[in-house]
Amino acid sequence: MACVPSSWKEKVVDLIYWRDIKRSGVVFGASLFLLLSLSVFSIVSVLAYIALALLSVTISFRIYKGVLQAIQKSEEGHPFRSILESNLALPEDVVQKYCTVALNQVNRTVAELRRLFLVEDLVDSLKFAVLMWVFTYIGALFNGLTLLIVALISLFSIPVIYERHQTQVDHYLALINKNLKNTSDLILAKVPGLKRKSE
Repeated sequence: MACVPSSWKEKVVDLIYWRDIKRSGVVFGASLFLLLSLSVFSIVSVLAYIALALLSVTISFRIYKGVLQAIQKSEEGHPFRSILESNLALPEDVVQKYCTVALNQVNRTVAELRRLFLVEDLVDSLKFAVLMWVFTYIGALFNGLTLLIVALISLFSIPVIYERHQTQVDHYLALINKNLKNTSDLILAKVPGLKRKSE
């Protein structure tokens, strides 16, 4: 994602780390509300309710401003004129840049999946198989929307927890990585044919 502007990255990091509590709270709350709404209602109903709520606000504001102008006998005009006259079209170069980034990511993913499914490296393909097997159990326990809700909550909580308790977390992660590496090395040494190509 080298093409993503650094200011966008900084804004996302600021949101996730709750640098501006109000902004992070609004984004987190709105996202969580949307996901929870989707878990209760269909996406069509949620989009229709959001559109109706937005229309209720804009129509009420337009009528309020019209009544206010009639009472004050002013000629302010349409209250949303500046937004109506602004250009909302996406710049073509920006769209092309992000399409190129997305295309490069898709190509890398396809190449990696080809490598895994056609067993270029037996160990990596076995790890992928174990991961897919674990996902079958996760899929049986949760639906995709529940996983999105868990991911959203994790996105707004884990970085802050890690930032506050980095020393302890790093210590335990190092222990876990060491144990996983020892177990993996032990399995690779015992099972014939599982050694990597470089070995």
